[in-house]
Amino acid sequence: MLDQLLGRAELKDRIEELEEENRHLERRTEAEEERRSEAARKRQEAEAEVNRLEDKVEGLEERIDRLSGTDDVEVSFRGTEILRDDRRDEVLARLASVSTDAEGALTAMVRDDVPDAVRDVLGERSALVRRAAPCLVCVDDAGLIAAALAPPTPPAPFVEWGGGFRIDRSWFAPVDPTWVALVRSDRFALGVYDGETVTPVDDIESDVQASHSKGGFSQARFERRRDQQIDEHLQRAREALEAHLGSDASESGAGDGDPTPPADADVVVLGEGTVLGRFTDLADRTATVDATGEPADALRSAVRDFWAVRLSLL
Repeated sequence: MLDQLLGRAELKDRIEELEEENRHLERRTEAEEERRSEAARKRQEAEAEVNRLEDKVEGLEERIDRLSGTDDVEVSFRGTEILRDDRRDEVLARLASVSTDAEGALTAMVRDDVPDAVRDVLGERSALVRRAAPCLVCVDDAGLIAAALAPPTPPAPFVEWGGGFRIDRSWFAPVDPTWVALVRSDRFALGVYDGETVTPVDDIESDVQASHSKGGFSQARFERRRDQQIDEHLQRAREALEAHLGSDASESGAGDGDPTPPADADVVVLGEGTVLGRFTDLADRTATVDATGEPADALRSAVRDFWAVRLSLL
């Protein structure tokens, strides 16, 4: 009764409420500390895992470097040479003349993956084959001969052991007269290549503006006019090529000395990469070459470059 009169009962209730609220806050503080402690522990675990994974990645990268380095480990070509004309024929004849026992000479046409047979016989030097690919590999079981040749017209991939190397001259030079055309944006030359000599047959030169002079036409108009000149030149070149391909020696009445190949002869178109697409339907093969000068000279230069053979000594 006295507590109620003096207001002490209300104060005691308030004290109890505050004490309970204090205990609640203490529990929340303890829970928050536990959460912070748990978060710190998880953060430490995550940092340790990151460090572990980074170490693992670094180790894997080092391993990859070592493994990829096997392709380039301490090996280099014994020598390289570009073979043309008589030198090309001489080297091919030497390789073709090699004679071993029934399974003493390995010949392999390699484009992408190095065959197991080549790896087995060359060991770590098979890395050189990958560098030289696409190439024709010639290796004998005694290790006396180990060479790779890059044929201008390579066959499908194969691997073959035999008593000699498999050398087909048609992979390196035409065995029959072949049409060869050089196409550039301002000139065209057509000839016949028999594997030794280029005989010019036709040529076209067009006046195509090379640069825009100040004044006069705008740059855009100049570009349109130049593109039109190139289109007209390429159309004339295409018509000339079609006209020659549509005739053979029998139709023209030519004699034995006429260079015109038969109607089914191969057609090779060489020249600027930007214009070759206009002739792919007429050609058996196309290739980009950098041949300049007068049409006949440029054609001979293009033939010389295309049928050059890279020799790599393994």
